[in-house]
Amino acid sequence: MSGHSHWAGIKHKKAMVDAKRGKLWSKLAKAIIIAAKGGGDPDANFRLRAAIDEAKAVSLPKENIQRAIKTGTGELKGADLEELVYEGYGADGVAVLCESLTDNRNRTAPEIRKIFEVCGGKLGATGCVAWNFEKKGMFVVALDAANEESLMELALEAGADDFEKTDDGYEIACQPDNYKAVSDAIAKAGIEPEAAQLGLIAKDRVEVKNADAAAKILKLMEMLDDHEDVQRVSSNFVIPDEIMAKLEN
Repeated sequence: MSGHSHWAGIKHKKAMVDAKRGKLWSKLAKAIIIAAKGGGDPDANFRLRAAIDEAKAVSLPKENIQRAIKTGTGELKGADLEELVYEGYGADGVAVLCESLTDNRNRTAPEIRKIFEVCGGKLGATGCVAWNFEKKGMFVVALDAANEESLMELALEAGADDFEKTDDGYEIACQPDNYKAVSDAIAKAGIEPEAAQLGLIAKDRVEVKNADAAAKILKLMEMLDDHEDVQRVSSNFVIPDEIMAKLEN
């Protein structure tokens, strides 16, 4: 969500390319497994509902979703996954929060630390940046998929607390408890979002005006996002259009 999270906006542009990679499907299945530990009914478990929505947005097969749910509820045997959050700083002191699922923390931690160091950042202590992030339900709807005024009205009536039009689409944010209501309202209107998830949004942002620092930050985000144990990476950076243009050229 470029308006709420610059990295999410950048990543969204390449989401369908990444969707063709088995690694992304594996990550989504893991998220469903963990969420299903809180109950296998998505109508009663908003976290599971969000994980399923995110998986459907990138065409994870229905059978994979059902298998992941059964693994999470214990009907099928699977790996013992542990949720871990790594916090640290990238170039220019931007805050980075990395949510992961792993079956071996002794493997994951040093690998994450190395990625931070290679990209000019530093892994920090627990809680060092988490205070600057809040959990939100987030949706992206294509510009040609809905009327702006109608979509904004139905989203706000369903409980959304933020609506924004960007170059990439309509972005909707809501409190986690309102995720299901907003998701249902969008679906009832016959609209299929391009992205739907529970994620973290930074309360305060840092504008990165140095091209070298921006390049290091994007490299850090990409390397973390590509790690097999990392589910989601959040940050508070904003890169001005002119700097992004330099990096893309």
